[in-house]
Amino acid sequence: MMRVLLDTHLLLWALGSPSKLPAAARKLINDANVYVSAASIWEISIKVALGKLLADPREVLAALEPAGFLDLPVTGVHAARVVDLPAIHRDPFDRLLIAQALTEPMRLLTNDAALANYGDIVTVV
Repeated sequence: MMRVLLDTHLLLWALGSPSKLPAAARKLINDANVYVSAASIWEISIKVALGKLLADPREVLAALEPAGFLDLPVTGVHAARVVDLPAIHRDPFDRLLIAQALTEPMRLLTNDAALANYGDIVTVV
């Protein structure tokens, strides 16, 4: 079975507004083992603290298991892999998700077309 890593944006849609997900994303999510990075929970926490996002990171975390999503911790190996990435994208959270997808390996599911430049491990929906 395919292993998919959701980016933060698609995670929030999947949990809060699944109808916003494109049909292709819903199909991939339904047919795969879906992982959520601890980096996404961290990103949500930071954006909430800055007033840029209205969500509760604890509620998002608690919703993962009931949704059938698996928690992916951030390891030192993931963090170190970021150094090998070309400077295609500057967002540190997205760069860490790319590093995790490469290391595990799994496919990163995103709606950020710029991430497609990292290669086949990225699926843009």
